[in-house]
Amino acid sequence: MSDFETKLPLGKPTSYRDEYDPGLLCPFPRAPKRSELGLAGTLPFDGLDLWNAYELSWLTPGGKPVVAMAEFRFPCTSSFLVESKSFKLYLNSLNQTRFADFTEVAAVLERDLSSTCGATAEVTLKPLAACTGEVIADLPGRCLDDLDVAIDRYDYAPALLDGAADAARVVEETLHSHLLKSNCLVTRQPDWASVLIRYRGPRIDPKALLRYLVSYRQHSEFHEQCVERIFTDLLRQCRPEQLTVYARYTRRGGLDINPFRSNFESELPNWRLARQ
Repeated sequence: MSDFETKLPLGKPTSYRDEYDPGLLCPFPRAPKRSELGLAGTLPFDGLDLWNAYELSWLTPGGKPVVAMAEFRFPCTSSFLVESKSFKLYLNSLNQTRFADFTEVAAVLERDLSSTCGATAEVTLKPLAACTGEVIADLPGRCLDDLDVAIDRYDYAPALLDGAADAARVVEETLHSHLLKSNCLVTRQPDWASVLIRYRGPRIDPKALLRYLVSYRQHSEFHEQCVERIFTDLLRQCRPEQLTVYARYTRRGGLDINPFRSNFESELPNWRLARQ
């Protein structure tokens, strides 16, 4: 276990603080896992980590509680990702803290999160009245989950993509699956996600792709790392000209994490899926 992992609050008894404390935030370096993937140089993708917060509260100057929701955007080029439990503990520390208004809260969040990740983090706060009428979305494209396919590998197996791309058939398609499951790198707790894959290039055998995605079922990495691993494997073994991988993970502790990586798109909508 790395020095960074031993310092994380994950899997440890926790005392919850409700007075503002930016020292609760824990950065986690992106570089080691990227080096493992052979991504020590120029990244083959751009993108962001899109977080949604559903449990956010503070006090007005007069002491009245305010509740809100938030979107956080961290560029994938940042040196660090923010460890999720520390993020939740940090947001809890606002609960009994007084702020003048939404603008002040957003400014504090942007300052602290940017400092933690080593890049500019974007924060959008949303009063609950602005969230009424939100609908549950379906991911676009073809769902792979109804394929009649036998599966017997539940440990990460990139070899399942060997020969999966048909160079004689160049296609442009959008695929998705709700069967992605991985485990937390530190606690080994299950992480559940839906994943969208959009590409242009040699046709990828959908059964091979589904087997590959299911092979993450007993794999342990953070959400962001899993998405970058999927992107890298598909790019290297299937050689699409254009590729997007976008995972929508279910929430834990009032936060969901949705990593987006692409070599041709800047962003996709912040859909809210049925399990989110």
